[in-house]
Amino acid sequence: MTRNRKGKSKNKGISNLTNTILSILKKERNQVFNYKQIAAKLGVNDASSRNQIIKTLAKLAVKKEIEEVDRGKFKAVVNTEYHIGKLDLAAKGNGYIICDDFEDDVFIASNNINKALHGDEVEFYAYKRRKRGKAEGEITTIIKRAKSEYVGVIQIHEKKNFAFVVPDSNKMYTDIFVPINKINKAEDGDKVLVSLEEWPEKADSPHGKVLQVLGKPGEHNTEIHAILAEYGLPHEFPHEVEAFANGIDTSITEAEIKNRRDMRKDLTFTIDPKDAKDFDDALSFEVLDNGLYEIGIHIADVSHYLQEGTILDDEAYERATSVYLVDRVVPMLPEVLSNNACSLRPHEEKYTFSAVFQINNKAEIKNEWFGRTVIYSNARYAYEEAQAVIESKINTIPAEVSLTGKTYQTDQKLADAILKMDDLAKIMRGQRMRDGAISFDKVEVKFNLDEHNNPAGVFFKTSKDANKLIEEFMLLANRKVSEFIGKQDPKKTFVYRVHDEPDESKLASLQNVVGRFGYKLNFKDRKSTTVSLNNLLQEVAGKKEQNLVDTLTIRSMSKAEYTTRNIGHYGLAFNYYSHFTSPIRRYPDVMAHRLLQHYLDGGKSANEDLYEEKCNHSSNMEGLATRAERDSIKYMQIRFMEDHKDEEFIGVITGVTDWGIYVEIIQNKCEGMVSVRDMKDDHYAFDQDLYAMVGRSNGMVYQLGDEVVVKVKNTDLVKKHLDFNLLGKPQE
Repeated sequence: MTRNRKGKSKNKGISNLTNTILSILKKERNQVFNYKQIAAKLGVNDASSRNQIIKTLAKLAVKKEIEEVDRGKFKAVVNTEYHIGKLDLAAKGNGYIICDDFEDDVFIASNNINKALHGDEVEFYAYKRRKRGKAEGEITTIIKRAKSEYVGVIQIHEKKNFAFVVPDSNKMYTDIFVPINKINKAEDGDKVLVSLEEWPEKADSPHGKVLQVLGKPGEHNTEIHAILAEYGLPHEFPHEVEAFANGIDTSITEAEIKNRRDMRKDLTFTIDPKDAKDFDDALSFEVLDNGLYEIGIHIADVSHYLQEGTILDDEAYERATSVYLVDRVVPMLPEVLSNNACSLRPHEEKYTFSAVFQINNKAEIKNEWFGRTVIYSNARYAYEEAQAVIESKINTIPAEVSLTGKTYQTDQKLADAILKMDDLAKIMRGQRMRDGAISFDKVEVKFNLDEHNNPAGVFFKTSKDANKLIEEFMLLANRKVSEFIGKQDPKKTFVYRVHDEPDESKLASLQNVVGRFGYKLNFKDRKSTTVSLNNLLQEVAGKKEQNLVDTLTIRSMSKAEYTTRNIGHYGLAFNYYSHFTSPIRRYPDVMAHRLLQHYLDGGKSANEDLYEEKCNHSSNMEGLATRAERDSIKYMQIRFMEDHKDEEFIGVITGVTDWGIYVEIIQNKCEGMVSVRDMKDDHYAFDQDLYAMVGRSNGMVYQLGDEVVVKVKNTDLVKKHLDFNLLGKPQE
């Protein structure tokens, strides 16, 4: 609206008023509005606009599209079915809502997002069908924000007295407005953590304030702290929590020993990574007079020190897990517990919670016992040292793998224990495979870091017999503890680690991809599915497509989670399974310890709803930690590639989209993207059926799984993005 020189109003009418009024009433369908309130929503106050609103309201009421509940007061006629779901935003601003009411995700166009953000729990209605029969919808209400804090770079406009924070996440489609008095001493270009405070109705951007200045973009500590902050993960303990932990009595007392099974005379040892600082599990081994082997799985008794209702326990619960980044561990517990009192270090007495089994030569369990113990660890082995014993079958540890860097001879009884337990572990693993377990031995990427945390090299962590020995006995303890509680009658509340059967559509997608490499899968029934998946994983071992196929197979699986409602563990082929063996780094294990002791003491079943809530929190925090860990690996891969910009690498195409191809370098597993705009030798088009880019003139095909030669084009540490130039296919 503008004013002419005579002061009269020129008004062409409010465009699309009918739909606008319907949208306002539907979004707040439980509220009643008069024409003045509608006018205020629209930001108009002239007589012509008000008359237009009054007439439109009357027409809609006559058509019964809205209801006049009192004279001049209107509300929406609710004839639409509303649903609740979770918003998953795409980088281009559109999104999808994941909702149990719909078989497929519901598409939400960017103009129907209505200020919802990625991960928000929202109310929406599906108002039409898209092509291929998929539902499309509009968000009406934001029920719960997924997060209120974001990491980004601040741009300060001092003359205009405000700033904007541009978020790092490509899932965040808007910047954040920050008044100049809320920038918290940030300087232009700083990476900051900003909190959303409000999103005014007529504002294009939400308003916020800077909580913390993280540093300059691209600097190592800035980017690592930014990763933690992005997921709401702490990087240090509050002072009062540290003080509380440091005040705990961690001494081993005779009074407490009397309350426990004393196993200090049993031959006991730990096997852990070379660089481990906390040892939360130990094994003991004794040959009994009846010929059976008594094997103890001893787990740090964290719950002895971590008492419910304390600020220490509250902090551990909120964290729920330790976070393992490329250059550091963000622990669940302060160091006085994680690296000292609860760490089963050699030649020290420790309080433990144990699962003790009597086992025969066929790895059959003949007796079991669970309870609190005290142990004395006779020795600490690195995985490489235990592997040397297994491979050589003697007690000599060569210098190249020893913790001391010198050749030494270990105790013969300890060597014999390792060898016998290796035999039993292999029998147990074989039985798991026959029962339908799936063997995921995915290669892990690790970095050799110098004193300044620069990546000096990349290596791959693989699982050998020593790793699998520990894995099998930890699985045994987790399974048997879970069975012990799960089979009790009446039913007892417990914390299970469950893994549902894979989704059929994801398995079909997996078959489509691996079929390009000549592999065939059989999904006729559960047994044929697990057999063919295991055969696939064995067949690809050591081949160029291994990492791609391993990753896709894992993605085809359902996600493991914590719950009080047991459905078994598909991947392990266990009917009962819990996490019991890592309470230093996982809060669900602490809960399992507490519940087990409660039931051993004759306690009644715990509150299921309360523990289900705790399980959900633990699963969510585990997901955040996993994403932070992946981001830190991606960040370090890009730092590594910054020093190799002039080199050519052979990689495997791991993904093909209409905007480019993704390539993973074989020798270091770094993945980057080749933009279709940079493929300038021809005009390339995406062929969805072939999973390929196809040249229109030369007929060149770049297909999923093909080997290609690439060179680094650009490295972006801030966005954690790696771009390649495509040089072609390797010469035969």
